[in-house]
Amino acid sequence: MDITLSWWAALLGLALAIILILKKLNTTYALMLGAIVGCLIGGASLGQTVNIVVAGSQSVMGTVIRVLAAGVLAGVMMESGAANRIARAIVDGLGERMAILSLALATMIICAVGVFIPVAVLIVAPIAIEVGSRLKISKLALLIALSGGGKAGNIISPNPNTIAVASGFHIQPSAVMIGSFIPALCGLAMAVLLATVMQHRGRIVTMDDLGEDAAKASKDKDLPSLGRSLVAPITAVVLLLLNPVGSILHIGLLERFQVDAMYILPLASILGLLAMGQGGKILTYTSAGLQRMVDVVLILIGAGALGGLITSSDLPKQIVNLIHAMGVPGSMLAPIAGILMAAATASTSTGVILGSSSFGKSILAFGTSGVAAAVTMQAGATVIDQLPHGNYFHVTAKSINMTLGERMKVVPFEFLVGLTMTLVAMLVYLVF
Repeated sequence: MDITLSWWAALLGLALAIILILKKLNTTYALMLGAIVGCLIGGASLGQTVNIVVAGSQSVMGTVIRVLAAGVLAGVMMESGAANRIARAIVDGLGERMAILSLALATMIICAVGVFIPVAVLIVAPIAIEVGSRLKISKLALLIALSGGGKAGNIISPNPNTIAVASGFHIQPSAVMIGSFIPALCGLAMAVLLATVMQHRGRIVTMDDLGEDAAKASKDKDLPSLGRSLVAPITAVVLLLLNPVGSILHIGLLERFQVDAMYILPLASILGLLAMGQGGKILTYTSAGLQRMVDVVLILIGAGALGGLITSSDLPKQIVNLIHAMGVPGSMLAPIAGILMAAATASTSTGVILGSSSFGKSILAFGTSGVAAAVTMQAGATVIDQLPHGNYFHVTAKSINMTLGERMKVVPFEFLVGLTMTLVAMLVYLVF
C-alpha cells in the first residue's frame, strides 16, 4: 500500500460518491464505489485498491463498536416509552405560554440522551401538532423548533456523530459532549428565536397533519414514570463525565476511572430497564436498537473506505497548502471540513467520520487541540446536513405532513442554527 494517489483522483472519487448518493444509490455502496474508482483512476493496482479500501474500513472499527453499544441505549429509550415520557413532561411542565421553547427543549433533551435526531423529531412531532393546532402555530415554525432543538442536542449526545468525531481525534466522547454544551445552548436559543418570529408564517398545523409515522410514535401505551425514565440517561451521562471531570479537578480516583463508552452505555441501559421494571424485555429492546444502528454502521464502513482513499492521496497536503496560500488560519480547516463533508453526504455522522479521518492529521498539525478540532468539526457538520439527498430531510417532512416545497423553506433556518453553533464553537475554542 506504499502509494500516494493524486489529489484529483481523490476529488473524483468523492465527486462520484456524491453523484451516486444524489441518484439514490445506497449510501454505503456509493461511498465504497467512489473509493474504488478513485483509487484505480489514481494509479493504484487492483491489489493496492483492495488494501486501501480495507485499511480505510478497518480504521472506523473502533467507532463501529461504540456505535453498536449506543444502540442499546437508543433501543431502551425508544421502545420502553422513556423518551416519550421525558418529552411530554417537558412540554407539560413549561406549558403553552412557552410552547415553542418547550418543544425545542424537549427535542434537544431527547436527542441528548442518546436518541437519533430523526427519531427524536418523530417522538416530539405528535406533541408539537397537538400544541400547534391549539395555538395556531405554523408548520414552518414547529419544524424549525424541532429540528433546531434536535441539532443542539445532537452535538452533546452519545450519538454516532459524537462517537465518530471523538474516535477520529483520539479523545473521549464525553470531552466532545462537554465542549459542545455552550454552542448547543446558543443553537437552542437561535432555534427558539427563529421559530417564534415565524410562528404565524405559512400554513397553520392541524390535527389532520398527524401523519402515519407520527401517529405510530404517539400511540397510547403505558409509559414509565418520569423518575424511572431518567435513570438510564442520567446514569450514562454521569459515568461518561467521570473521566474528564476527574482530569480537570485532578481527582486521583476519577483520573484512574477510564471506562469506555462501549461499557457505559449498555450498563446504563440495563440499569434503566431494571428501574422501569422491564428487565424481561432486554432482548426485544436491544434487538430494536441494533436494527436502528445497522444503517449507521454500514455508512460508517463506507465512509471509512472513502476516507482511506483521501488519506492515501495528497489531497490533505494540497488543501493545507491552499489554506496557507490564502492566509486562512489552519484551525479553520476543522469546521470547514465538517461543513463540506456533511453537506456532501447529507449526514452529520458521515460528515465527521470523513472529515476527521481524511483531514485529522493535517488539522492537528496546525496545532489545534483534539477537543477544539472535534467540537468545531461536529458543529460545522450541523450547518447544512439537512439536504434532500439525505433521509433526515424526508423523515422530518413526513413527521408533520409537509410537502417538499414546505420542507425546503425550513432549510435556511436550520442553516442559521447550525451556523450559530459553529461560530460559537470557533469563538470558544479557536479565538479565545
